[in-house]
This record gives sequence, C-alpha cells and structure tokens, in this order.
Amino acid sequence: MERTLMPRRATAADLPRVRDVVTAAYTKYLTRTDRPPAPMLRDYTGPAREGLVWVIGDPVVGLVSLTPEPDSLLIENIAVHPSAQGTGLGRRLLEFAEQEAARRQLAQVSLYTNEVMTESQAVYARLGYREVRRAIEHGYRRIFMVKDLAARPG
Repeated sequence: MERTLMPRRATAADLPRVRDVVTAAYTKYLTRTDRPPAPMLRDYTGPAREGLVWVIGDPVVGLVSLTPEPDSLLIENIAVHPSAQGTGLGRRLLEFAEQEAARRQLAQVSLYTNEVMTESQAVYARLGYREVRRAIEHGYRRIFMVKDLAARPG
C-alpha cells in the first residue's frame, strides 16, 4: 500500500463503511469465541464525532480508533478490510497512532487484544509492543500491551 495514503478523521458519511470494515476484519474470529469480538459491537458514532476515529482509503479500507489517556494513547480498535490485509496498511495505522501520541507528548501507545487473536499479538510484538497484563473485561479475555515511544528532542 502506498505510504502516501494518509489517515484522515472519519466523517458521518464514513460510518457505514467503518462498520463494514470492522465486520469483515473480525468475522474470522467468530469461530474462535463464544461471542462477537467487542469491536463488532461498538458504536463508532460518538468517537467519530469527537475526532477519535481515523480512516484510510477511499472507499475506507482501514481504521484506527483512539482514546487519549493520562499517560498513553489507547488504540481501542484497529481494523483493515481483508482485501487490504498484508499490504502494510495496519502497520501504517499503528505508526499513525504512535505519531499522534508523540504529537500529544504522550510516552506510550497502549492497546488490548483478545487472547484468541494470536495473529494480532504476533504483529504487535514484532512492532515493539510488549505484554503488560492479562485480564477478563466485559467477558473478554484480553491481553494488554504497550509500546514505549522513543524520547524525542524538544
């Protein structure tokens, strides 16, 4: 995928496609869990209105949903449509989240993933995220990971 393809804030018009991308990206996990993955149940309207959902592509083929926390920027969800998986788009969205955290002068990017999403865990580990804890939240067995951002001169 082209490096020039940059994330932009989602608009209300993007929300149906956001839902489609999330559904397509997470459907493969339905056979591994006893309930739909949390991102499939989430309403992205509020976060999008607050400027916290970023999309990439026209039509949208990927997204990242961010939540600022006191010491880190939490990636609530990252999803890439299966037709665009393996193109570097997910990595680009993660890099964007890291840049956004640095812009906000936050020292870490944090995320969580379901225990059954082993492919995602491996990708995050390769990109410098480390596991910090495991917990059951809202009935989901989650793995929490963080990436410390390099100190930037400034």
